[in-house]
Amino acid sequence: MTPQTTTPPTPTPQTTVQTLVDPSTGAAFDEVALADLATVDAAIERAAAAQRGWAALAPLDRARALRRFAAAVDGAIEELAQLETRNSGHPITQSRWEAGHVRDVLEYSSAAPERLLGAQIPVAGGLDVTVHEPLGVVGIITPWNFPMTIASWGFAPALAAGNAVVLKPAEWTPLTSLRLAELALASGLPEGLFQVVPGRGDVVGERFVTHPLVRKVVFTGSTRVGKRVMAGCADQVKRVTLELGGKSANIVFADSDLERAASTAPYGVFENAGQDCCARSRILVERRVLDRFLELLEPAVQGVVVGDPRDEATEMGPLVSAAHHERVAAFVPDGAPVAFRGSAPAGPGFWFPPTVLLPSSGDPVWREEVFGPVVSVLPFEDEADAIRLANDTDYGLSGSIWTRDLGRALRMSRAVESGNLSVNSHSSVRYSTPFGGFKQSGLGRELGPDAALGFTETKNIFFAAD
Repeated sequence: MTPQTTTPPTPTPQTTVQTLVDPSTGAAFDEVALADLATVDAAIERAAAAQRGWAALAPLDRARALRRFAAAVDGAIEELAQLETRNSGHPITQSRWEAGHVRDVLEYSSAAPERLLGAQIPVAGGLDVTVHEPLGVVGIITPWNFPMTIASWGFAPALAAGNAVVLKPAEWTPLTSLRLAELALASGLPEGLFQVVPGRGDVVGERFVTHPLVRKVVFTGSTRVGKRVMAGCADQVKRVTLELGGKSANIVFADSDLERAASTAPYGVFENAGQDCCARSRILVERRVLDRFLELLEPAVQGVVVGDPRDEATEMGPLVSAAHHERVAAFVPDGAPVAFRGSAPAGPGFWFPPTVLLPSSGDPVWREEVFGPVVSVLPFEDEADAIRLANDTDYGLSGSIWTRDLGRALRMSRAVESGNLSVNSHSSVRYSTPFGGFKQSGLGRELGPDAALGFTETKNIFFAAD
């Protein structure tokens, strides 16, 4: 079977393959064949052909098809979770939530086909209306940190709006995306409408950017690569949505519930081993309660259960690869200002303990995205100082504000330059609310009630009365 439909072909000596490694053991367990340029082009052409029939369906029929897809995912939640845990190292309880989230995004998006409403605009001399039409083929490039959830943020609303999707998963973590493509076919989606093409970014991703039949690219990944994608899409005036890096602040005021703020802080950064663009990897604490906060934070960090991701009790698993482990470790060299650490298993696997640092505001670990279980704590003096420190970054994706003062919460949430803020919570993502970043954290929004509109063109039509 070809890689652009569901599963990759059986590797031959001439086929380029990606070896898949279990992050919890460091052992290879599978191989996936990577697509070449001809395979990508064929997938895009097949998608364009399938899209025409899909767009012509009645909105109710598209909605029913997406609900059947959601039901197929619901029936495969445990299978998808086990795949994700082995391929990505996510704790099994987290992987089950992620699979359920894919189902929920599909169910939510299934309402969109019947709600992409146009408008009638009052004009002189006739009738003026607007309609929303699909773009055509959408290319989606997903990251390795949340493979199936982030994939669904793109493919579900794109399909709902009448588009076809060709998706490139990250080379390290393609398995759940490939299985989702199989489930789409099994649930009755037309052949070619939703294809998964494993491959290298400079082959598959680059072709999404340059192929004229791909009318939008959705990219989630590093800011560095996102800039390249944006520049390439500009050459064809091609639409693009970017969800990029983050360096989010967790701002704790003295009037907050310190016990709750400290006990929840580890889960604002160490979930998914810190491999999360929304990770609150900078904790800003009002100076007069800094010592007390650190006293409360230490047992909370040391209580994070790090271990076998297949164990139901595990809260944090390994990093995704040896290369990424090396990158994260470089932020905590010998002599780093470590306040305290949690535990991590010894032996094989890409383990890294939850780590709390007390750096200065000029240190690289304070300013750069670590993408691992490393959090920095810095004091602030007052609201103005907290705003200055929180905004002293190129990023603006997420963040938290802890205070009992409603007026302060309102002032801070308006002043912090971030696309997704939570007050007295670390919540960033809900399928029913928009998600996206300020500054170099991205461009455009995903999820929420308007997600499908981002995959349409607005057409205006005037009917003369005479």
